[in-house]
Amino acid sequence: MSPEGLLIVDKPAGWTSHDVVARARRLCGTRRVGHAGTLDPMATGVLVLGVERATKLLTFLVGCDKTYTATIRLGQDTVTDDAEGEVTAGADASGLTDEAVDKAVAALTGEIDQVPSAVSAIKVDGKRSYARVRAGEDVALRARRVTVSRFDVLDRRHVSADGHPVLDLDVEVEVSSGTYVRALARDLGAALGVGGHLTALRRTRVGRFDLAAARTLAELEAAAEADGIPVVSLADAARASFDVRELTDDEARMVGHGQRIPSRKPLREDPVAAFAPDGRLVAMLDERGMLARTHVVFPVP
Repeated sequence: MSPEGLLIVDKPAGWTSHDVVARARRLCGTRRVGHAGTLDPMATGVLVLGVERATKLLTFLVGCDKTYTATIRLGQDTVTDDAEGEVTAGADASGLTDEAVDKAVAALTGEIDQVPSAVSAIKVDGKRSYARVRAGEDVALRARRVTVSRFDVLDRRHVSADGHPVLDLDVEVEVSSGTYVRALARDLGAALGVGGHLTALRRTRVGRFDLAAARTLAELEAAAEADGIPVVSLADAARASFDVRELTDDEARMVGHGQRIPSRKPLREDPVAAFAPDGRLVAMLDERGMLARTHVVFPVP
């Protein structure tokens, strides 16, 4: 019998998120596996997967805030805004001062309008932006409002990249869903007049789930051959990630059949995890109106 719940994976470099999903399907013995937001192949770190009915939670987890550690190279632009792309321009970064860097970082902290990287997975007229770029098209994406809650510079190193003076910054950022760290690197370089791109990226947290809960693919392979795949149960995942509403038996029965019940906190924007008296997750509720409606229902298996 396949496990059911959230599987927190420490994605290795060089793997796409779809590669990890494919491996998880094999290890869990089910096709019903999805992910709550991709990571670029270059990136490592927390990738949240849903197995079996937990795939229904992924829609809500995609919107969670995230934390990353990264290395930004100032002094070079690349076509992809990261180290996987060809260098397209550069300028001498040896004269950059700490004061100038800190001022530019501060300007990219808080609510900002960010233009996503052209090689992102955003769809343009039904086709992924990165596919259009690779086909030689010029892509201009619209800016979107995002929040950079924290943008800390942890270390600075003046180094040489192929004989070119650059400044490497080790940073840690906390960002809202939809924020591109590659775009932060690009925009920081542009603000300082020298260009910039990302040379390393590691996601350390998605919502309430961090690296402490993550397992490498090698660890998951070993677990599959021993005690079984370690997942966060459906109930524990929902309680850890969302506001909770405890239902009566009558309410649980009504909600389980998709019927509406009075909202406890009308106008609440965030989804609510509704639990039966026996601790079973019944549904995710929308309480924005006077009557709560179901986003999704979790029938008794």
